[in-house]
Amino acid sequence: MTKTHWKQLVNPDYIGAYALPNGDDLTVTIKGVAREVVTMAGGKKEECTVVQLVNNKPFIINATNSKSIHRLYGPYIEEWAGKQITLFASTTKFGGELVECLRIRPDVAKPKKQSITDERLKKAIASIQDGTYTKEKLLDNFVLTVDQLAMLEEKQEAVNVAD
Repeated sequence: MTKTHWKQLVNPDYIGAYALPNGDDLTVTIKGVAREVVTMAGGKKEECTVVQLVNNKPFIINATNSKSIHRLYGPYIEEWAGKQITLFASTTKFGGELVECLRIRPDVAKPKKQSITDERLKKAIASIQDGTYTKEKLLDNFVLTVDQLAMLEEKQEAVNVAD
């Protein structure tokens, strides 16, 4: 069952620390950056810097997060489009209270390797055998189980014996 954090109801149009899955880091791609009038909690309107994200809700950034992106990609917002940032949940003092916030890592996290199905592994091994793919690329992109590694080695040995 999916649960809804109460803060998603306060300003559901923007990403916040509560939106990170299980509190994990989230690497996103910047679509563009602009000043926009944002309706805050309580209906107050405020002009903010908003980062539009590819396949995600926009991100309202403050000076701290602007400086973080600046350190990664330079001071010109026009040059930030297409670049990736890694968001993480943190806390900060606001109005005398400790509140959740999003921050930007000083480096972009490398994507986690995904697992591979046995069917896809068989196709990858066939591509390795016909020379259109390499074992190195396979291991760089996927996490293999012990059984899958054994299958890969077995097929590799069979090719080496045939040579």
